[in-house]
Amino acid sequence: MTALETAAYVIAQAPAPPNDPGGQGEDFGKSSPVGLVLLILFAVAVVFLIRSMTKHLRKVPVVFDEDKAATAAPAKVKRAEAAREAEAEPQEGETKPGKDETP
Repeated sequence: MTALETAAYVIAQAPAPPNDPGGQGEDFGKSSPVGLVLLILFAVAVVFLIRSMTKHLRKVPVVFDEDKAATAAPAKVKRAEAAREAEAEPQEGETKPGKDETP
């Protein structure tokens, strides 16, 4: 196709109708009732989420007390912590290697 044929083809095309707003149909920009229902459902879900979180936040203490947390810890956790501390402390007669010493 030559340049002259291409120009003739472009010029010969039918113009767009004057009432056509760029290919958008008459329902363009209108939301459906399903969208409204979804929006309302999301709003209700957010309200319940906020209520639930405020209930949980009321249970959280303002100041965290480590002694209270230690007494509330289960026995299994306490045993694991005691075992870690026992491993960290050297036995009698043993010394921990320093910077200059090798194990």
